[in-house]
Amino acid sequence: MKKQSCSVCGSALYFENSVCLQCGSNLAYLRDSRALVQVDSQGRHTDATGATWHRCINLLLSGCTWLAPESGRPCFSCELTRTRPNDSDAKGLSQFVAAEQAKRHLVAELDELGMPIVTRAEDPDGGLAFDLLSSVNEEVVIGHADGVITINLAESDDAYRERMRSQLDEPYRTMLGHFRHEVGHYFETTLVFSDDGRTRGARELFGDDTKDYQAEIDRHYSEDAPADWNEKYISKYATMHPYEDFAESFAHYLHICDTLDTAREFGLISAAPRNASFRAVVETEWLPLSIALNQVNRSMGKADLYPFVLSAPVIDKLEFIHGLRTAAPVG
Repeated sequence: MKKQSCSVCGSALYFENSVCLQCGSNLAYLRDSRALVQVDSQGRHTDATGATWHRCINLLLSGCTWLAPESGRPCFSCELTRTRPNDSDAKGLSQFVAAEQAKRHLVAELDELGMPIVTRAEDPDGGLAFDLLSSVNEEVVIGHADGVITINLAESDDAYRERMRSQLDEPYRTMLGHFRHEVGHYFETTLVFSDDGRTRGARELFGDDTKDYQAEIDRHYSEDAPADWNEKYISKYATMHPYEDFAESFAHYLHICDTLDTAREFGLISAAPRNASFRAVVETEWLPLSIALNQVNRSMGKADLYPFVLSAPVIDKLEFIHGLRTAAPVG
């Protein structure tokens, strides 16, 4: 996350601030500049080009602090949400706030990395959209299909999420992690399978994605992961199918990039080395930082911040995903 400060008084701000707690200035996030900016009493901001932006209409509904190009309209991030809980579902709506916050974090990071987001309006058949569904009255399965990402809002509840984490024997489970994993499926479709060369490269690293998905799921849950899974995979879940290996690797690429960028912003590590391979970034920056952060967490009596081992084959997969940033269309 970028270090943010109030343009009026200079006080430190957090990404989700709508008001500066020091001077009381009203704030909102301008996606075009990737910064928190001051807005007037009507929630308006005029940018450097003279364009006027307006507070997102969902400020009170989901706590959205972003700016929209038109008054009374949702911002870019909110427009990606195709389905939300209905107004009578109080529990679902309360969980919806946490999910939207995680989604805004995701969109901001994808913007920072230069990963192209094609909306449903631009591509009705494969554009990115989110169904953020309440499981109060129905079962919800997290997943991705043809650009639509479905999230179970129950995952915003700490007790529910910890129960699922323990039940599935996972070392880590967060709402933001779900978004990062599922958007990996989207980018595999749009950036990998759209190009024959990248498809071949992915299959060499992740395996044959034409394997029957349901059969592989059944195998995984009946046999569990191989005993030596951590020699080639980032997680047990990644062993299920090449699709899941890619999505898990993509999520970890975002974990690592975001944490490193935040550490740089706050002076914990130096500026990124120029033209370095991602393997070099992992070895010279990520491994020392993650080990130190794990020790800090242990000093507080908490679990490791990053409880994963990056084997050489896993780093190769992360390097492949890093290359997609170069392959991403511009504009």
